[in-house]
Amino acid sequence: MKEVKTGLLIFLIYVALFALLFFNFAGATPVGPDSTVIESNTTKATLNATMINISGGRVLIFNVSSIIQDIRWKAMIGSVSGSFTLDDAGGSTVYDWDLAAIGGEVYATSNSSTITWSNLTCANVANLNSENTKMSLTSSADNLTATFNISSGATHAEFFVATRNITVNTCPTLNTFVNDSRQDVDFEEVALYEYLGGNVVYASILEQDVSGYNNVSYDFQMIVPENGASGWTGSTAYYLYVEIS
Repeated sequence: MKEVKTGLLIFLIYVALFALLFFNFAGATPVGPDSTVIESNTTKATLNATMINISGGRVLIFNVSSIIQDIRWKAMIGSVSGSFTLDDAGGSTVYDWDLAAIGGEVYATSNSSTITWSNLTCANVANLNSENTKMSLTSSADNLTATFNISSGATHAEFFVATRNITVNTCPTLNTFVNDSRQDVDFEEVALYEYLGGNVVYASILEQDVSGYNNVSYDFQMIVPENGASGWTGSTAYYLYVEIS
């Protein structure tokens, strides 16, 4: 009997150690990046006016086509590198594990306060409409509910926010473009909600060197809303976090 109890105790210790290791890696809390290098910050050029000059007494009928830059949204695109480490409070490393392939998410929020990651869940229509009001997104053509797919046909992969499981196809989602074209496979972005803090958090699920909007390889592409109020000339700051798995 004593041998059975000893064997059971050893087994439980192994199970506990396995669980500890698993959740330390798979459920790590998102953190701010150690470094951020800005490579470019561009926008569509503004075209000059088109001159029309016809003789008096003439009737000119013509069609106009124009692509208007949407100043109520902005994009953040890039690559992620990193490793798992054992560091002390001063940042000195005892050991690190280089990662051949990186998974995880990049998160963005306009909330400057600390996020309680265990409180995050999928945003719903009411949450998105609340953010529409907060960001003065009054146009139904390009507000949050028009931009994120909130129907039952929305698709995204399963992922974890720290230890919180976001199950497949449950959140409002969008896919940014690949090679200048609409698609529904890569670069998934979902809208999350911190239900006690009242904050929307945008999560871009990481890819691994996938051809992006301009046919250049990236790990993530995401868009976030800007203040849409008439006469607004400022810019809304976003706070970035990364979770590597």
